[in-house]
Amino acid sequence: MFKKIILFALAIQLTSCSTAQLGGILDQVSKIPAATNGEPSSQEVGSGLKEALNLGIGKGVDFLSAKDGYYKSAYKILLPADAQKVVTKLRNIPGFDKVEEIAIEKMNHAAEDAAVKAKPIFIKAIREMSFADAWNILTGGKGAATSYLKEKTYQTLYSEFNPVVVESLNKFGAVDYWAQAANTYNKLPFVSGKANPRIDDYVTSKALDGLFSMVTEKENDIRQNPVARTTDLLKKVFSRAK
Repeated sequence: MFKKIILFALAIQLTSCSTAQLGGILDQVSKIPAATNGEPSSQEVGSGLKEALNLGIGKGVDFLSAKDGYYKSAYKILLPADAQKVVTKLRNIPGFDKVEEIAIEKMNHAAEDAAVKAKPIFIKAIREMSFADAWNILTGGKGAATSYLKEKTYQTLYSEFNPVVVESLNKFGAVDYWAQAANTYNKLPFVSGKANPRIDDYVTSKALDGLFSMVTEKENDIRQNPVARTTDLLKKVFSRAK
């Protein structure tokens, strides 16, 4: 098992090192006996993990970025808890009787628009995995790869998602719609606390929560379910992962 881990981690590191580092790594690899008896080679193990991550990410992003990917799935974004006071108060005001339903639909469609930005950011992080990263992912069990990706990509994803979310919220009329609802609520007599008329930060954060939940699900499926290993390489590597 230890030899497999070393081979695997070295293969991952080859993708992001300098010429001098590459020479040292190749020297290490040359001292490790080649795989035999059907065991995956170091290159196959490294490629297998990358293929698994790319497969999980690809499926997750494609699902969530499709029409109703968020809106009609388990990753549906709901209004924040403190917004319930707004929708409750406005239900009897003409023009706002369906404020919750309309706002939720607009928010989720904005998240779907933003999700397409995720794939190249994830792929870059996979290519940059170090020896230590590979070790932690291999031995970390369920969700280890997703945790790594979240640590490495969250801030970049937020920076990429937020402008798209804002643009999409505007496209679907969500910013103005919610601002109008919140401002109407804030003008009502005897209401406690003011509602925040801005929702872009909330939608961006929830969109990323859903994205990482989806990637975790896909990662764990490939780890645990032989049927999810849809290529010969995945079958070869993950059948011996334990």
